[in-house]
Amino acid sequence: MAPAETAWPCIAAKGGGTLLMVVVTPNARRTGPDGLHDGALRVRLAAPPVDGQANERLVEWLAHELGMPRKAVRLLHGAPSRRKQLLLDADPAQVAAWLARCVPLP
Repeated sequence: MAPAETAWPCIAAKGGGTLLMVVVTPNARRTGPDGLHDGALRVRLAAPPVDGQANERLVEWLAHELGMPRKAVRLLHGAPSRRKQLLLDADPAQVAAWLARCVPLP
């Protein structure tokens, strides 16, 4: 297991990319990370959970935050629920570095 994975329980290496576990809170005032919750990154989204708007906003936000194209972020599981699993076309160390900048470890 890579050091990035041990520090961040919400990420795991998968193939040439990274699995990211997320818990979403829709209808927030603004979009952004809000710490860790039960092994997942908690993200507040300024989008309603209607017609996939929150899912689309989450994917767009993550792609922008990580400086990658939108197609490099894919929602694998959890479209209808708050707990989601995303596949990022990024190295786990890159995702861990981003997490370290925006989310303090507990």
